[in-house]
Amino acid sequence: MLAGLDDEQRAVVVAPAGPVCVLAGAGTGKTRAITHRIAHRVLTGEVRPQHVLAVTFTARAAAEMRSRLAQLGVAGVQARTFHAAALRQLRYFAPRLFSGRELPEVIDSKARLVGLAAVRAGLRADRTTARDLASEIEWAKSSMVEPSEYPVAAAKANRETPVDPARVAEVYAAYERVKRSSGVIDFEDLLRTAVWAMEEHADVGEQIRSQYRHFVVDEYQDVNPVQQRLLETWLGGRDDVTVVGDASQTIYSFTGATSSYLVDFPRQRRGATVVRLVRDYRSTPQVVGLANAVISQARGDLARLRLELVGQRPSGPEPDLRVFPDEPAEAEAVAKRCAELVAGGLPASEIAVLFRTNAQSQSYEEALAEAGVPVVVRGTERFFERGEVRRAMVALRAASRTTVADTPLREAVVTALEAVGWRPEAPPAGGNAREQWEALAALVNLAEEYATAAAIPLPGAAAMPGTLDGFNEELQRRAALQHAPTVEGVTLASLHAAKGLEWDAVFLVGLAEGTLPTTYAKTPEAVEEERRLLYVGITRARQWLWLSYGGARSPGGRHRRPCRFLPSLDPEAARAPARQSQKSDGTRRRAAVMSCRVCGSALLNGVDRKLGRCSACPSTMDEELFERLREWRIRVATEQKVPAYVVFTDATLTALAERQPQRLEELAGIAGIGPRKLGLYGDAVLALIAGADIDDLAPKNLA
Repeated sequence: MLAGLDDEQRAVVVAPAGPVCVLAGAGTGKTRAITHRIAHRVLTGEVRPQHVLAVTFTARAAAEMRSRLAQLGVAGVQARTFHAAALRQLRYFAPRLFSGRELPEVIDSKARLVGLAAVRAGLRADRTTARDLASEIEWAKSSMVEPSEYPVAAAKANRETPVDPARVAEVYAAYERVKRSSGVIDFEDLLRTAVWAMEEHADVGEQIRSQYRHFVVDEYQDVNPVQQRLLETWLGGRDDVTVVGDASQTIYSFTGATSSYLVDFPRQRRGATVVRLVRDYRSTPQVVGLANAVISQARGDLARLRLELVGQRPSGPEPDLRVFPDEPAEAEAVAKRCAELVAGGLPASEIAVLFRTNAQSQSYEEALAEAGVPVVVRGTERFFERGEVRRAMVALRAASRTTVADTPLREAVVTALEAVGWRPEAPPAGGNAREQWEALAALVNLAEEYATAAAIPLPGAAAMPGTLDGFNEELQRRAALQHAPTVEGVTLASLHAAKGLEWDAVFLVGLAEGTLPTTYAKTPEAVEEERRLLYVGITRARQWLWLSYGGARSPGGRHRRPCRFLPSLDPEAARAPARQSQKSDGTRRRAAVMSCRVCGSALLNGVDRKLGRCSACPSTMDEELFERLREWRIRVATEQKVPAYVVFTDATLTALAERQPQRLEELAGIAGIGPRKLGLYGDAVLALIAGADIDDLAPKNLA
C-alpha cells in the first residue's frame, strides 16, 4: 500500500483513526492517496470494508474509487454520491419509515412543478423563468432555507433573483405544496429525509451508524449545508472521517456549495491530522508555474488555504497567450491548431477547448467542423440543438417572407428575435434566462459578421449574400456541419463542466474582461470565484496550454481588455523572433511570471510589476531622488507644454526612485518607458539617478 507513494501521500495513508483533513492540489494524486488509505486500513485489519462509506459528487468519481479499491484487492467498500447513498438507505428502511409504503418517487427536474407552482402563486413564468426559479429553490433547499426565510437569506447571499425575492418565496412555498400533493420528492428532500430518518427514528439511526463507522468525503470544498448536515448525522458524534478538498477549486458557490466546512475543519475538530498534497503529477512545470501565479493573487478567506504546487513532470512547452483581432479569428486559429495536433498523432479525445459560458461554444463548433475536426460537446447541448436557437431559426425563416426589401440585416434579425421574446438590451437576471439571451445574441453577432463579409452563397444557392434569406441559408449550413455524428472528438466544455477532468492539450479561450471575469461578478467574492475558474481551467492541461482572447467580439467591434487574472505579457519574449508571429493566427506571446523583489510572490497587477514589488511590501524609495525626478519632470513638461503625467506618471517616478536602474537596458525594463521615452529622457534620467543636479543637465536632456 505504501510503495510508489510520495511522503505526503504516505502520510495520508498511515494517518491515525480520527479526523483527517487532506488539502490536495490539482493533479496531486488525491484519489490514489485516499483509496490507498482505505485499502491500508482494511488490509491491516483496522477496519472492515463494509463499515466504510466513501462519498463524492459524481457517479463517475464514485465508480473510479470503487475500481481502484478493487485493483488494490479490497471489495465491499461503499463508494457513492451523497444522493445515491441516501437513496439506498431510504429505500431499505422505507417500510419502517413510511408505514409500509415505498419511498416516494424522486423527480429528476423541478421545472415542471415549479411552473405549475408559479401559476398557482399568480406569477406568469415561461420555461426559462421556471428553470431559474427552480435553481433558486434548489439553492434555498440546499442551504436549508425555508420559504419564509428566503428573501432575507437571498439578500445576505447577494443572490441575483429572476423575479422579486418575495415572489420567489411565494413560488417556493407553492412548489412545496404542489410537490406534496403529487406524492413526489426532489433531490434535496432525499438528503433531508435521510437526516430526518436517523434523527426521528432512533432505531434507524442506530442501525445505519452501526453499519457505517468510517467515512471519507471527496471534493469537500463542494459540500452544501444539507450535505454537511447529513454527514454529521451519519457520524453521530464520532470523528473517524477523512475529508479531501482544495479551496482553490471552489467554483460552485452559486449552487449553495461552500468551502467553509473545509476551512474550519481543523478548528472544529481539535487534534485533526492535516496533510497537504502539493506535488503535481499531472502538468508540466510550465503549466504549474502559471497556475501558481494566477492563484497566488487570490484574496479573501479561501486564500488562506491555497497551495503552491510543485511540478513533478519533465519540462514542457511554455503556455501560449495569444491575442486575436476578434472572436471569429480566435476560433479559426484554435481549430487550425487542433487540426495540426490531431494530424501530428495526438488523439482528438486528448484535446479540450474550454470557455466561460456555454453560449461561446457556437464559434468553436463551427470552426472545428469546417476544419474537419470531430467534436464532443460536454455538459450542454450543441448550439444549434438548443431550444431557443431552433425557435429563433423558425422565426427568422418566417421573417424572410415579411421583411421589407433593403432592411439592414441586423435590424431584420433583431426584429425577428424580438418576436420570440428576445430584447437587445441588457440580459435578464437568472442564469438560464441570461444564457438563453446570450445564445440569441450570438445569432445577432453572426448576422453582423455575415453582413460585413458579404459572404458568397454556396453553389446553387438562390439567396443573395447579405440578405435575410442568405443568412438563413448560412445558418442551415452551419447547423448541418455541427450536427455531424461523432464518436471521438475534441471536447468543448464550460470551465464548470471541465472540473475533475484533464487532457494533454487545453485551449482556454475568450479570456477577456466581461467574459472572464463575467460582468455579473459584482462582489469581491464573486470575482475571486472567477479567478478560481481560470485556475481550474489551467490545471486541466497536462502538456500544452493555450490561452487566448479576441480584441473584439466581432470584426470591427469595440475593443476589450484581457482578463485581469492573466500575467502581463513579457515584452522581451514578445519581441523575440522565436516566440512571435504576426500572421493571421494572432500575436503569440509567452505568459511571463514576474516575481516581487522583496517577498518573491508573483506580480500580476500592472502597478506592482512597474514597481517590481507587491504593494504591501516595504518601499525602498530614495525620497531625495524622487523629489529631483519630480522637479525635472515639471521642467520638461513646462518646456514641452504638456501635462506632467505625459512625461512620466507618478508610479513610474516611484519605480525609478526605488529600482534606480543604471543602464538603458534596465530603464527599458520598467513598464511605461518605451523606445520613444527612452530616447527622449533616458540619458537625463540615468544622470539624475547617478547624482547629477537638475541645473547641471544639458538643455537637450530636458527636451
